Amino acid sequence: MFGIFKRKKESPRKEKKLELVDLEQQPLAVGDKVESLRYDLGISILIQEEDGLYYQSEASGTKVHWTKMIDASTEFQKVKKIIVDK
Repeated sequence: MFGIFKRKKESPRKEKKLELVDLEQQPLAVGDKVESLRYDLGISILIQEEDGLYYQSEASGTKVHWTKMIDASTEFQKVKKIIVDK
């Protein structure tokens, strides 16, 4: 009656798995040095802890969870990977 108790259809949209890539779409891995574009972290290192991945600032030691660094419009990380030539 009037559609009040209608069952909602499931969304056909599949859940997207977030990738760990920088703004230039370069893949990131634990131990990579990056330039953070948020939270005034500066040069940071991607570290693994028990409860997930974090960016840790070299200067201040501040840690920020990787999900807080996601750019909403592109779904990439708001960091730039620092590539060290060997």
